[in-house]
This record gives sequence, structure tokens and C-alpha cells, in this order.
Amino acid sequence: MAKEFKFKINGTEYTTAVQEIEGGITEVTVNGKKYQVEMEKKAAVKVAAPAAKPAAAPAPAAKPAAAPAAGGAQVKSPLPGSIIKVLVSEGQAVKKGDILLQLESMKMANDIAAECDGTVKQIAVTAGQNVMQDDLLVVIG
Repeated sequence: MAKEFKFKINGTEYTTAVQEIEGGITEVTVNGKKYQVEMEKKAAVKVAAPAAKPAAAPAPAAKPAAAPAAGGAQVKSPLPGSIIKVLVSEGQAVKKGDILLQLESMKMANDIAAECDGTVKQIAVTAGQNVMQDDLLVVIG
């Protein structure tokens, strides 16, 4: 059974259908054109605070984003989806493992947890907002 999604990327609308994944291969239909897609199997969704990673590329000009707080741990989206709810507020103290928000992707709710202790310095998303993989969600300082 195919799962259907509609989304926009830089103002362009896409209608997609994703077939069930069998043996790491799925068929994805985008605006009527079919593609065979090899999927990477991951055991769990884990959002890690950057340790000594190089700086991320800036967001595309068509998608404005607030500048992250200096020195903060950036929590980024592990996959594309839609924010169901934000469970923290700016200024709130969080511990490693605390759930920051819920992200729906492929009709599954994913809890996005803090990977470090700190204070929420910035919330870059709102409930109902669509995000792409690696979009900034929260900054913890």
C-alpha cells in the first residue's frame, strides 16, 4: 500500500507516493514519474549535538531561518516531515534525553530528544511547519 504525501520545496508543489520498502528498495512516484529508490536502514532516529563538526551550509535563500545562537548545540531534523508539537520553550532547562518536539514523517511520530544538558536558546520551528532533513529545529546552549 502506497503512502501519499504533498509538500513544497522552494515554492514548488510535489505530490508523492511511496510504496512499502522491501529489501531496502522502494518505488517512489513524484508528480507522476516513478523512481526506484534504495533506502538506508537505520536502527533509530537520533539527533546529536555537534561536537567538532564543520559549520553547516547556510539555508537556501528561499527559506529564511533565524541565525543560531553562538556556541549552542544545534538540533537538526534527522528526516523530512512535519512538526506535530513543540514541547519546550525558550529559556527552559533541559537534560540529555528530554523530548524537545515531535516530528511526523511517513505517518510516524518521532520524538526528537536533547543530546546534551543545557538551556533552550532558540526554537526555530512551530507546530504544523514542514521541515527537510538537516533543517535547524532547536539550539541548546
